[in-house]
Amino acid sequence: MLESSLKLIVFRIGSLNLALPIESVHKIFNQTPIYGSRVNYVGITHVGDQEVTVVDLYRRFFKSDSTRESDSIGYLVIVQNTTGELYGIPVTDTPVLMDVPLSTIRILPESYRRADTLDIASHVAVIPQDGTQLTIFVLDVELLMPIFREIGVFEK
Repeated sequence: MLESSLKLIVFRIGSLNLALPIESVHKIFNQTPIYGSRVNYVGITHVGDQEVTVVDLYRRFFKSDSTRESDSIGYLVIVQNTTGELYGIPVTDTPVLMDVPLSTIRILPESYRRADTLDIASHVAVIPQDGTQLTIFVLDVELLMPIFREIGVFEK
C-alpha cells in the first residue's frame, strides 16, 4: 500500500531547511534585483508587469544584516496566498521538489511558535536521510502577512 505524501518545495535559509506546499508556490525565478531601504527585512522586485514584496527570511530569522544571505541570492521563490497576493522569498541554493510522507509531518507546538522567530512555520517534517534525520520546517504562506503588520508596512 502506498503511503500518502505531500509535495513540498524545500530550500535552505541559513541553518534551516524550510519548505512550502507546492500549491502555494507561484513560480521560481533565477536571481532578480531586490530594491528597498534595507532598514527592515522587506523589499520589492519587478516580476513581469507587477511589483512583488520580498521577505528576507534570513534577516528576519537570524536578526543579522552582516553576511546577508540575500546579497548572494540565487533564486526567488514566489508564493501566492489564498487572496492571490504574491510574495518573494530569496534563497541561495536551488529549491528542491520533495515528496514527503504524511507520517513524517507533525504540527509545531503553539508554545514554540510564540517563542521563536520561526513563528511562520506551522509544521515540521522529520525525514530519515543517510543515517541521520533531516528536519524541515513547513511555512504557512498565510502567516507572511503578520510579518508585515508587525513592522508597520500595512498600517493606515
